[in-house]
Amino acid sequence: MCQLFIQSDSSLWGSKTRSLRINGMVTSIRLERFFWGVLEEIAVRDDMTATQLITKLYLESLDAEHDMGNFTSFLRVCCSRYLSLAADGVLNRDGIEPIATLDAQQLLDQEQQQLNQRQLKPVSIHRDLQ
Repeated sequence: MCQLFIQSDSSLWGSKTRSLRINGMVTSIRLERFFWGVLEEIAVRDDMTATQLITKLYLESLDAEHDMGNFTSFLRVCCSRYLSLAADGVLNRDGIEPIATLDAQQLLDQEQQQLNQRQLKPVSIHRDLQ
């Protein structure tokens, strides 16, 4: 099982720091290259750069009164949720539809249904006894 992860391209977990300006303030964000790639994919869907997407996420999060004390974790979760929604078939990664045009509430409801179904499924643990 672990070979799937261990043999992957090691550059994916290498960190990359980018400097950007949010509301006139210069800041740096350090993320793994894998997450930068996902952020770029999401941004392209809405005809933005990753920097523009990050700025938009930050400002909208502040407007929603979220604590942005660990913004890089928030970005990782955004990327993971995007990929999870795509894996569950709730969101298409083809990039044709901009994220801004999607029915966010419907996607959130579908995501919650998927999470509920996962929690209801019995967990089967198979251990190799050697």
